[in-house]
Amino acid sequence: MNITLFIAVLFVLILVHELGHFLTAKWTKMKVEEFAIGFPPRLFSWRRGETVFSLNLLPIGGFVKILGENGVDEIPAEDKARSFSSRPRLHQAIVLVAGVTMNILTAWLIFFAVGMIGQPTLATEGEPADLTVIEVVEGSPAEKAGIPLGAVILKASAGDDARELKTPEELTDFVTDHQTEEITLTYRYRDEANTAALTPSRGLIADDTERMIIGLSTVPVTVVKEGPLQALVSATKRTSDSLVAITVGIFSLLASAFTFSADLSQVAGPIGIAGLVGDAAEFGITSLLIFVAMISLNLAVINLLPIPALDGGRLLFVIAEAIIRRPLDPIWMSRVNFVGFSLLIVLMIAVTYNDIVKLV
Repeated sequence: MNITLFIAVLFVLILVHELGHFLTAKWTKMKVEEFAIGFPPRLFSWRRGETVFSLNLLPIGGFVKILGENGVDEIPAEDKARSFSSRPRLHQAIVLVAGVTMNILTAWLIFFAVGMIGQPTLATEGEPADLTVIEVVEGSPAEKAGIPLGAVILKASAGDDARELKTPEELTDFVTDHQTEEITLTYRYRDEANTAALTPSRGLIADDTERMIIGLSTVPVTVVKEGPLQALVSATKRTSDSLVAITVGIFSLLASAFTFSADLSQVAGPIGIAGLVGDAAEFGITSLLIFVAMISLNLAVINLLPIPALDGGRLLFVIAEAIIRRPLDPIWMSRVNFVGFSLLIVLMIAVTYNDIVKLV
């Protein structure tokens, strides 16, 4: 389920990104030869007009192939004016930044929608709230009873004692009062009421092995809805603040990588992100949407890095050509892009390996 959801999210974000390149290439009168989701081998394709639309096997990216963008292929005389290299530098730059722009716009739209729908927020004292599960301890009675993340605890009962629960302290007090008894928890998950029977056990807390617990961490959560104007303002602020935070984080990671002090334990690759997408989905649609928005912003920042093969690296070449007022050597650029792409593949393998190590 997590893998399927992750691929669906990745598909949408790649589609949005590549659609930005495609639409602006068409707008600036460039010839688009292929619009692809995923990397080869190709699964299937169809042609519409002058463009081949394809779906490929490896769902880790996509591309829009524009005539003459690599600078080394021969271009028919009748199409030369529509090649990437023949268009004004400004048009080239617009096409290159369009994918990143679409990812940022997508995140903004998601934040706006979440504001209108209503976003789960930590409740203040005295505010009506749902007691929501945010962590289930591995190997605990709660995990064995199958209580999921995002569940709302409604009531606890043991013998003749039954209490409605609104705060984490009330749940803790109930467990403390019935440490050796079977406790029945009533909870709501995805609009369905469920019950779970569990008995507190000890040895689950490293520095307090004698404490009897059921293994749930909860917080009081309320849903805050915004009006259109407030949602617009908050979405704009959230998008800009997130972009700054992500940019600082990524550049800090790259800086530490050059000094061989990077902490890859804090980096998630495809496998790790798939698990995180599943965790976000457990908390409901708004939590999943927020996580998708953050992935979209991460893709935007990463793609704008001045690394060959990425949009930022290709944009750097366009800027350099504008400054020196002549094209760079296409063979040299092709080789640099190949090196950049190879380094990205190595990095992808490294973070994927790190994901697997975490699972083991």
